[in-house]
Amino acid sequence: MDLHELSERERRDWLRLIRSEQIGPVTFHQLIKRFGSAGDALERIPDIANTRKSLKLCSPDQVEAELEAADRLGVHLIASSEPSYPRALRAISDAPPVLCVAGDPGLFQRNAIAIVGARNASAVGRRMASDLARDLGTAGLVVVSGLARGIDGAAHAASLSSGTIAAVAGGIDVIYPPEHRDLTEEIARRGAVVSERPIGFKPTGKDFPRRNRIISGLSLGVIVVEAAVKSGTLITARYAAEQGRDVFSVPGSPLDPRCQGTNRLIRDGAMLIENAQDVIDSLQGATNVLREPAGDLFDHADAMAIDADAVANARREIVSLLSYTPVHRDIILREATAAPAIVADALLDLVLSGEAEEHTGGRFSLSCDAN
Repeated sequence: MDLHELSERERRDWLRLIRSEQIGPVTFHQLIKRFGSAGDALERIPDIANTRKSLKLCSPDQVEAELEAADRLGVHLIASSEPSYPRALRAISDAPPVLCVAGDPGLFQRNAIAIVGARNASAVGRRMASDLARDLGTAGLVVVSGLARGIDGAAHAASLSSGTIAAVAGGIDVIYPPEHRDLTEEIARRGAVVSERPIGFKPTGKDFPRRNRIISGLSLGVIVVEAAVKSGTLITARYAAEQGRDVFSVPGSPLDPRCQGTNRLIRDGAMLIENAQDVIDSLQGATNVLREPAGDLFDHADAMAIDADAVANARREIVSLLSYTPVHRDIILREATAAPAIVADALLDLVLSGEAEEHTGGRFSLSCDAN
């Protein structure tokens, strides 16, 4: 991606495009790739979906209201094409096109490590998270977490003086959980709070997994301290692995349900750690050079002359491949018979028409709202 500061017009176009219904990060970047700019994409989208009523573009008034709110709150809106955007996060395939930042964007220029874990953490788990965060901060790493109760809160509190970033699921001005109001304000003052959601957005359960990919995306690796077998924490670990980041796990008693997930991670290949030095030793040589994922097949779908009949045939094939269970786009590309560029265009058209839906992590499904 060609890095450059957006003009005020471009910033409004980017914000309007990503705030439009059905347009997620993958679709956004595919639109930029097809049309060259967010402004051109906004002009062309109605032509693509002119026979369908499911697509609703964000209004210019909504964009102006968000920009005014950001200015009032002192929030930075940083686009993924701008040099101040987190380099590590830009490397993931579904990086947020626009990131809301309260605090110091300068932290994004430093290497970071994530510490996540159970909300109902034990006293030992919280102590472990605090010790890890303090020692890793002393070693020069920024500590990233999700501002949840338990492990997340302990990690943030212990790294305030050395640098911490909190990724939140809702709007950057929405405090959750309520008891972390003081901690959130302190992080915004001394570190950074980040969100991809609009200012004022109230999160629901489905927004937290979406937030988790940002936690891992900001980091060289993810440390898991206490996690049940079925937990959002393990979703963060999965995203880290998919993004090519290291996964570290603190072992625990097999009798404690909060440790069953961490122990399983170790069994599945995560690195067992007992202290911060274990992490530092593992990252030695990698902390100055971000190990970016190789990218998925969509990233190599080069532009080509698109034949309308070929796209129409690919649309029908993709609909037959999709179900209501999200599947990664790489699988769609492998199973489809058309060229990657044709498949990419056909899938884009299906999303814009409301027949398909984009999910977190580059996954797609049939839309439940499709007629």
